[in-house]
Formats: sequence, C-alpha cells, structure tokens
Amino acid sequence: MGRITLEVCVDDVAGLVSAAAGGADRIELCAGLEMGGLTPSRGLMARAAALDIPVLAIIRPRAGDFVYDAATLDVMRTDIDTAREVGLAGVVLGASRPDGRLDEDALATLIAHAAGLEVALHRAFDLVPNPLEALETAVSLGFARILTSGGSATALAGAETIAAVTRASAGRISIMPGSGVRPDTVSELLAKTGAREVHASCSAPHVPTDPRVAALGFGSPLARRTDRATVEALRHALNGFSAL
Repeated sequence: MGRITLEVCVDDVAGLVSAAAGGADRIELCAGLEMGGLTPSRGLMARAAALDIPVLAIIRPRAGDFVYDAATLDVMRTDIDTAREVGLAGVVLGASRPDGRLDEDALATLIAHAAGLEVALHRAFDLVPNPLEALETAVSLGFARILTSGGSATALAGAETIAAVTRASAGRISIMPGSGVRPDTVSELLAKTGAREVHASCSAPHVPTDPRVAALGFGSPLARRTDRATVEALRHALNGFSAL
C-alpha cells in the first residue's frame, strides 16, 4: 500500500524537534495550538525551514471564524511572503463567507499570492454546508490537500463524510483527516476513510512548573506540547497499517 504520510502540527521549537525525531513526514507550523493554530512568528518559521522535512506554515491571523476583511487579507499576504522568504515549503490557509461556504474570491487572491508554494486548505472546510460542493471549489482553486474532520469534533466521528469526500476527490486532491487522531484509533480511521495521509498534534497537556504563569494570564490552562513518544507511536501504527 505504500507509506502513509504523517503530518504533525507544532507550535514551538521543542515541538519541531519532537516531531522530526519521532518520524513525522511533514510539519504544519503554527502558534497557539490550543486555539486551533495561528500564524507562527518569522523566527519560528526560519528555524523550521532548517529541517530536512517539508514544513507548511498556517496563515491564520486571529482566532475565531475565517471571515476576513480586506485589511486582514493584506496581513495574510504579508505572512505568506514571510513563509516564502525564509524557505518554507508551503502554507495552509482558508477563508469563509458568512454562511460557511468557502470564500472563493479571497482564496483565489491568497493562492495567487502564494505562487511557487504548496498550498493546503485547513479546517475552514469543516464549516461548509455542502462538503462535496466545497471539494469542487478546492480542486478548482488548486489546493494540494484538504485537512478535515468531516465537520465533526474528531476525524473518527466524521469518518463517513471524510470517506465520501475522498471517493469524490478521485485522486484530484488529497483528503487528510485530522482532529483527535491517536495511535490506538488511527487504523480504524484509515480503514473507514481510505485516507493516505493523516494530521495530528501528537500532543500532551503542558502544566507550567510555576502556577503563576496561568494565574497571571501568561499561558493557557489548555496548553499542549508535542510529545515525541506519541509521534513515534502514531508512526508505528501507520507503518503497521501500511503492511497489512
């Protein structure tokens, strides 16, 4: 069946090291994992570019929805420039209309600005009212892959939708399940969806040694950090599934 691609999302330097050493094939780089991932700093992008595996930076300038005005799109284009300048392989982005449909005009503008970079569509896809219609939009725009949980809290819960989108994609674009992907359930997820790549944080809760960090608002009580052992366990599970 061939190797199944493991993409790990990380938000700090330690996570980069853990993901690469644990067997990740690709990294999605972000800040603020506990908020679903925000645009990483230029310094972190530059550090990530030195790895020998592909790294894509998420271009998401704020938490919340994916409805962006012109000024915010300008910020996103500047962040895309930064990803290119430091040598990253690509960017991950998304934009929605108020009704949840993909904002085709905004996405076309961002993708054109990212010329020469690989471009993936993030979980803005999970807000669309019609996944199969959104699939065709993503294909026509030229995205390399779609990250999706099938519109559910976890990819396993959304496996039926992911499988339907995967079948409809017919090899024109990669469909990558993500959210709640774990070593003990990933084989079931792959069997149900037919996916050939998966996305996971492979993270564990991080509690600061000094309780004042959270109490004073310097860190989130929901903070998580990439765990090398979990990356290794997920890589092992994927290798086992590939060997079946």
